[in-house]
Amino acid sequence: MTGRRKIRLFSLVAVLACFSIQGISVVQAADEPDPEHPVQKQETAPVKLDGNVLFYVRGTSSYPPSQRAAAISDRIETIAAEGSIPADSVTIVPAEDRRKIYAGKEFIMNVFDIDAKGEKVSKEVLAEFIHQKIVLEIKAYRYARSTSVLVKKSLYALGATVLLTLLLIALFWLIRRINSALEKKIKSRFDKVEDKSFSLIRSKQLWSAFNIVFKSLKIIITILMIAAFLQYILGLFPWTNGIAAYTLKIILDPILTIGNGFLRFLPSLVFLIVIFFLTRYLLKLIKLLFTGIHQGAIVIKNFDAEWAMPTYRILRVGVVAFAVIVAYPYIPGSDSNAFKGVTVFLGVLFSLGSSSLIGNVIAGYSMTFRRAFRKGDLIEQNNQMGFVEEQKLLVTRLRTFKNEEIVIPNSLLLNSNIINFSKKAKEHGLILHTSVGIGYETPWRQVEAMLKEAAGRTEGLLKQPPPFVLQKALGDFAVNYELNVYCDNASAMLIQYTGLHQNILDVFNENNVQIMTPAYMGDPETPKVVPKDQWNTPLAEKR
Repeated sequence: MTGRRKIRLFSLVAVLACFSIQGISVVQAADEPDPEHPVQKQETAPVKLDGNVLFYVRGTSSYPPSQRAAAISDRIETIAAEGSIPADSVTIVPAEDRRKIYAGKEFIMNVFDIDAKGEKVSKEVLAEFIHQKIVLEIKAYRYARSTSVLVKKSLYALGATVLLTLLLIALFWLIRRINSALEKKIKSRFDKVEDKSFSLIRSKQLWSAFNIVFKSLKIIITILMIAAFLQYILGLFPWTNGIAAYTLKIILDPILTIGNGFLRFLPSLVFLIVIFFLTRYLLKLIKLLFTGIHQGAIVIKNFDAEWAMPTYRILRVGVVAFAVIVAYPYIPGSDSNAFKGVTVFLGVLFSLGSSSLIGNVIAGYSMTFRRAFRKGDLIEQNNQMGFVEEQKLLVTRLRTFKNEEIVIPNSLLLNSNIINFSKKAKEHGLILHTSVGIGYETPWRQVEAMLKEAAGRTEGLLKQPPPFVLQKALGDFAVNYELNVYCDNASAMLIQYTGLHQNILDVFNENNVQIMTPAYMGDPETPKVVPKDQWNTPLAEKR
């Protein structure tokens, strides 16, 4: 080996040790117009053969690097596919301002001084490096397509197919066995969970969720095995080797991206988990406190027990909102424009569509803290009377005496006059009243006595305080008397009114006193009363 040859090899080794194989500049072919400044751009493009990168080239403003690399790749592939051109026929032809690389008589590329200066080496070193790479890749290209290699790789592919089939059969058999074993051991525990949770948690639902996870794991393992098989098969043959590399990149890139993202997100995830558990146990502590107040176990002065759960709900919203505000910067993607845009959009929708919703919620809490009524009370609002069946944040549901349901928005209740018949009934008694018109010829003392007698006969009315009679008006034809009686059960109000009216009719008939209500035109020949012997007149027989 000559001294010059040794210097070239030594320089080649130095280049390989000091530089990566990137950015090798190549100018246009001999039959292409060479620009005045061949290297003007710093972008590079790879020269490939069978999907393997040989080296990189730069381009010019008029001849982009991708176009130059594609042209050189096509020439090398054409020469490699032409079996009549030996690989060792690749030579470097010196010229005055360049080095030309040929394969036999076929031109491949030029190497100029300006190309070498871009890599801080001489054009001879660059040309020698490129020459060696081309020779090695042409030999590898032809070897991969030789009959013996193709037969051997076909046998490898057949063996891999058989192995994949056996592995899938073994996998499915093993999964069935594991599933059966777990079903025997775990399903009984799921049944115990159902019993302990008083059927709030269904064992069938738990087992279905477990099966979904198990089947998902089975599908993931199967997909990974098939992907590895395809990667191996495609990588065996030179025509599909590029597809194999691309397929591997498609599979690995998302996994690497997710893994790197998870590692970067790990500190934030720990912080979010801490916030979650702190918020959860704080809410449990607050709920425990207000549940005790609601049940009467804890008494706070001037704080009604009925306020406990509404106050808890308000505090819960506040605590959760504070936790979300603290955790927001640590949520993945919270600083992205897309996330901010969606947040603003949802906020606008909520503000535009929730005015009545917020009004009803505020009204619901206001009604609760005002203690206007409670569940079970008999109330009247705008001539609608019913028992309070349910009081929610948005609406209040009433049940009438005829079992009709009335749904009233809380905002409407807040702006209306409400009559509560039940609130004072137990403590002070509810006053029932009814009016009769009696002529001036009947002494008022007798009328009052008869009305009080009727009240005394009515069941369910309170004896104390005693009933009292008011003379409401001295009308044109009759005196209007109002009987007032006390009761402590507002829910029986209609029944007690009925009994009171029946007894009034009986007492006045017994005393031959005519009730002038509703109108009086003149004295009749006989008083309009029902004789006692006709009080129990039977119904007429059906014909």
